[in-house]
Amino acid sequence: MTTPTIELKPSSHPLAAAERAGILANPGFGRHFTDHMVSIRWTEGHGWHDAQLVPYAPLSIDPANMTLHYAQTIFEGLKIYHQADGTVAAFRPEQNARRFQRSARRMAMPELPEETFLAAVDALVKQDIAWVPTTGEESLYIRPFMFATEVGVGVRPANSFLFMVIASPAGAYFSGGVKPVSVWLSEEYVRAAPGGTGEAKAGGNYAASLVAQAQATAHGCDQVVWLDAIERRWVEEMGTNNLFFVSGDKLMTPELSGSLLAGITRDSVRQIATDLGYEVTEGRISVDQWRAGNEDGTITEVFACGTAAVITPVGSVKSNRVNWTVGDGTPGEVTMKLRAALLDIQTGHAPDAHGWMRPVA
Repeated sequence: MTTPTIELKPSSHPLAAAERAGILANPGFGRHFTDHMVSIRWTEGHGWHDAQLVPYAPLSIDPANMTLHYAQTIFEGLKIYHQADGTVAAFRPEQNARRFQRSARRMAMPELPEETFLAAVDALVKQDIAWVPTTGEESLYIRPFMFATEVGVGVRPANSFLFMVIASPAGAYFSGGVKPVSVWLSEEYVRAAPGGTGEAKAGGNYAASLVAQAQATAHGCDQVVWLDAIERRWVEEMGTNNLFFVSGDKLMTPELSGSLLAGITRDSVRQIATDLGYEVTEGRISVDQWRAGNEDGTITEVFACGTAAVITPVGSVKSNRVNWTVGDGTPGEVTMKLRAALLDIQTGHAPDAHGWMRPVA
């Protein structure tokens, strides 16, 4: 399939440098967006076409747009980091491109070629390179997404779609130093079930998670931990992050059961931990095993990992039945060692032995 050439139509009135600098001084996460966006259309019988980089602007949506009714929409999230040598690079974007294809396949949507995905990311970053933060672990967060554009309310796969890429500067997740999060065990709700859409990065999965996250907040917790859909006892994910359990020099992460998202950061942590001499396995751990392991000291640390926070220590657990502390409630040594190692690769302060950083500009 031929990759469409992206036509560049940059804004004649990008944000003034002084205003942009003000935003970059405290970007937060997902609150501000760069000057441009990329869009590529797909229609049945014609394939991918009309690829453009244009000024960031609202979209006009028909009330009968099929996405609004049947949620045929997927997305990705990746980061662009300023490197120690002054260049900018994307962290494993080809893995995002491949996962985007898997999500599309599951949601009966057209698969965007990997080279087209990467070309769209490159075009936006090169145009808006001034938006890439240069401090510490700050980054430019890239959000590729695709949704149905056909108008109609018949329940079937749509015959037209729009792929887009937007970007948002992201500050350090822990601006005042890394702090452990408290988690709420969701025993009432489930995120996804085997055979469902849990392996896809589909919008509906996140909508289904919001009520449990609100419940976690109501109980004074930062995040929700999901349990399996069948027995409600096996630990799966934390919010939108994968979990790791540390026992001395051994790490275990819940196996991909068909309802877990295959995290790119998860895969990266597994490789880095192996490089550092840790034994890494996949398996299953129940809530009772987690609690007992923390109480008798066999599980010394627990952390979550994902694109936004990189690695986040878990400090305490709460449920309707029982509460407990992970270790002494502070960030663990292994957690922080892995976090530093991953960030050093992402920011160009350590050798990229696995070729994860893709130069953009």
